[in-house]
Amino acid sequence: MRRPNPGQEDAILALGQRLERITKTPGLNLAGETLSLDLCGGLWLPEHRTLVVSDLHLEKGSSFAARSGQFLPPYDTRETLACLHEVIARLDPACVVALGDSFHDPSGPERMEPGDRALVSVLQEGRDWVWIAGNHDHAVSSGVGGRYAETMAIGGLTLRHEPIAGAAEGEIAGHLHPCGKVAMRGRAVRRRCFVTDGRRLVMPAFGAYAGGLNVRNTAFEPLFPKGFTAHLLGDGRIFAIERAMLARD
Repeated sequence: MRRPNPGQEDAILALGQRLERITKTPGLNLAGETLSLDLCGGLWLPEHRTLVVSDLHLEKGSSFAARSGQFLPPYDTRETLACLHEVIARLDPACVVALGDSFHDPSGPERMEPGDRALVSVLQEGRDWVWIAGNHDHAVSSGVGGRYAETMAIGGLTLRHEPIAGAAEGEIAGHLHPCGKVAMRGRAVRRRCFVTDGRRLVMPAFGAYAGGLNVRNTAFEPLFPKGFTAHLLGDGRIFAIERAMLARD
């Protein structure tokens, strides 16, 4: 993910100062549970020592090459796992929940390089590891460690891959790869973000090649009919930006 240049960061900072500038990892409360947003794009549940990441899309590059002959540099899995390694080393979670679409297709684990597969095993050592089923990897074969589940309950929270309109209270989901766009002073910056209305939260995609959908897209309207706040991942800080201040693509 490209970082914004200084001019772009100035633009988002100026807008963020009009709302809320967050210089430390921000905390939220959802269904009585404390949530901490991490700059890596992961979600930390401190009371449960649980790290949640979403939409890793491991082996997306090799999937494109195998299916369409379209070449992407085959380093996405390594880059994504390196970022995951950093946050796991820093937080030392007792449990890691991968919130669906962890692999870009069901055959992804079979295409992993031995070194990448070994790193996954290292990351799983000494902790519970849960793969939530996604629409890309619902039928992933075994052999990647951990355990699979359709959904997972943690305290008052329900973790699933795809958000369900109407089933809001305490829901944490991914799938939509939210990104927020800020335009100001003739500049624009587009960043991955968490999206929440205080009842549910949709997580950003963690994967290096995952891409993103603008939060002003109509796909978010049934989930947040009364508006939302997007927490944009900036360079060294997170910015809370209200829906009305975000631009369309």
